[in-house]
Amino acid sequence: MRKLALNDEILLKIEKPARYIGNEVNSVMKDPEKVDIRFAMCFPDVYEIGMSHLGIQILYDMFNRREDVWCERVYSPWTDLDKILREENIPLFALESQDPIKAFDFLGITIQYEMCYTNILQVLDLSGIPLMSKDREEDDPIVIGGGPCTYNPEPIADFFDIFYIGEGETAYGPLLDAYKKNKSRGGTRRDFLEMAAGIEGLYIPAFYDVEYKEDGTIDSFEPNNTHAPKTVKKQMVLDITNACYPENPVAPFIKATQDRVVLEIMRGCIRGCRFCQAGMIYRPTREKNLEKLKEYAYKMLKSTGHEEISLSSLSSSDYTELEGLVTFLIDEFKGKGINISLPSLRIDAFSLDVMSKVQDVRKSSLTFAPEAGSQRLRDVINKGLTEEIILEGAGQAFEGGWQRVKLYFMLGLPTETEEDMKAIAHLAEKIAKRYYEVPKDQRNGKCQIVASTSFFVPKPFTPFQWAVMCTNEEYIAKANVVNNEMKAQLNRKSLKYNWHEADVTVLEGVFARGDRRVGKTILEAYRLGCIYDSWTEHFSNELWMQAFENTGVDIAFYNLRERKPDEIFPWDFIDIGVTKKFLLREWERALEGKTTPNCRMGCSGCGAGIWGGGVCIEGKN
Repeated sequence: MRKLALNDEILLKIEKPARYIGNEVNSVMKDPEKVDIRFAMCFPDVYEIGMSHLGIQILYDMFNRREDVWCERVYSPWTDLDKILREENIPLFALESQDPIKAFDFLGITIQYEMCYTNILQVLDLSGIPLMSKDREEDDPIVIGGGPCTYNPEPIADFFDIFYIGEGETAYGPLLDAYKKNKSRGGTRRDFLEMAAGIEGLYIPAFYDVEYKEDGTIDSFEPNNTHAPKTVKKQMVLDITNACYPENPVAPFIKATQDRVVLEIMRGCIRGCRFCQAGMIYRPTREKNLEKLKEYAYKMLKSTGHEEISLSSLSSSDYTELEGLVTFLIDEFKGKGINISLPSLRIDAFSLDVMSKVQDVRKSSLTFAPEAGSQRLRDVINKGLTEEIILEGAGQAFEGGWQRVKLYFMLGLPTETEEDMKAIAHLAEKIAKRYYEVPKDQRNGKCQIVASTSFFVPKPFTPFQWAVMCTNEEYIAKANVVNNEMKAQLNRKSLKYNWHEADVTVLEGVFARGDRRVGKTILEAYRLGCIYDSWTEHFSNELWMQAFENTGVDIAFYNLRERKPDEIFPWDFIDIGVTKKFLLREWERALEGKTTPNCRMGCSGCGAGIWGGGVCIEGKN
């Protein structure tokens, strides 16, 4: 009989007990006595968000195809269950078996955003696993981190045994085989970590030492173990068509944030926006075969019972088989009660035609992401989008029956002026004006233009990794400039303005470009009570500021200084293919207001061609 970590009495005390009971459709059950490795796959946020993450679904499927591995899932318990687990001294458990996480061989944590860092400590703490890797003993799970935040793993380096740098389909097989081999010959934890260090793409923080200069910048970052390479090379799948992909993804009992079948149509992006980390770290662009996507669409809808299918990519409009795929989805599924979601489309005539076929135009809104209000600043960030294109797309949308438009911008971008800020309101006004140029008998009532601004955070492996951030107060002042300018527009009743929390952005900046010294602040914040920091109702800036003060870590050092061209960054030991020389060149071009063509218009020599695949070799075979 299956063990229950939670009895009925406890389940009745908590919100949404279905988050914790497992046994969902397509979840995998195995006999623990018949496997060699037990792997707990963790998303350090609430179940509904974790169940929406495609990466975990891929790895869960890939691991469980091996007869010698049982991969189970664990998510951050919500605050109600967190309290009960601590009071009742119940260890955190996996959904499938309900066994304690501490009994597993591996705890794999996917790290998608910086504000989940204290939730990582919550998961370790509730599992009874020492928070610091140096304190773990032979019978503790190997804690391994993956995901986009591991492209600068240093702020959380002390909490992890291993980081997996890159796409998960390549190096996990050799890692699991090495674990079995080490276990069979009675090797120690350190023996295994030394074996792991020899597998390309794996970074073992304990095997590296950091020295700092008097000014606080890094003087050296060197291996202290002969098994550890000086440079860790990211892992990447060139043939994503034939890579492992779940035909039977786990379907949640309760509504997830993204409650749908997801078709990943390509990886990477050709655009080269200078603020975008994903566009750099996932180069080169690689497309999935159209026929394979059709096959997955049928199988995944059948196996899950989902009523919606969505395309996944950084820029769906750049998928060369998009028209064929969309036509197929509409012809096959639109009349069968299946909704079709098409995110990440550029607003052009083709996209609008497609969206009008799959959406109720009167109920839906269109999304544009100009990122900057002025053309000058859009050129600085290399957005590749002109005001003419934006207004033309909006006009076509209004003529097609749409009346609601969402606009996304960033404030605090490098070289930004007050005129650039005001230009956000001016662009919103021009779009509203364009709506009222449509004959009145062809409109759907009043239009609504919603402009939202987030605050810029410089990310590693982008041309803007050298940039200065703003303070909390400066960000709020910028938002007020936009807000006041919005109120001064002629069509102000059609305009609405929202902005992101500035204090959270400041922390994201520290974590994005921080070094190992930031780890003690994260640990202190957790001890002070910080968890679920990405949730507005739980975030406490006051506690975080106390943590920085208690640990003597200076926010200004990480956010408020421009990096020198030759500065050693905490992430420089990672090789993503795209070179630092290219990124610096793009930074200089940004400051000059010069644009760089996208990858299909012309190669810019970023370095990703070393992979020998994707867009880098299109038309060259």
